[in-house]
Amino acid sequence: MLGSQPIFTVVAELEPMMSLGRTPYGERRVIGITGGTVSGPKLKGRILPGGADWQIVRSDGAADIQARYTIESDAGARIMVDSKGLRHGPPDVLEKLARGDKVDPSLYYFRTAMRFETVEPALDWLNRVLAIAKGERLARAVRLEVSEVL
Repeated sequence: MLGSQPIFTVVAELEPMMSLGRTPYGERRVIGITGGTVSGPKLKGRILPGGADWQIVRSDGAADIQARYTIESDAGARIMVDSKGLRHGPPDVLEKLARGDKVDPSLYYFRTAMRFETVEPALDWLNRVLAIAKGERLARAVRLEVSEVL
């Protein structure tokens, strides 16, 4: 059985969603990541502007999420984040999220699998772990509770 250990919390600040329209795969969306914070027992820092979350909203309403962004630790180390996941829930809950309403995260499913890259020797352990995150969509941000898979 797999276990996990909390490593940090991400709060990523977001631009308004840009829809590219409905393609044969679903509705394509791009959401820019403008900044944010990283705090926790194994890493503290900030999210640098310039990342984005590319989404496909499937015909069943689930959002297939692919985000890439950069964390800068308090010590100045840079870490690339590659995050892939799913968000889905009842249609009325997803409508509330789309409006920016506060929604209890237990009412919908938002999970991601994360990998990291860095050249910083003190953070080299990040290059060799898989992480999972439980997410919460806020009005202009995403909150992710990130844990290392043991």
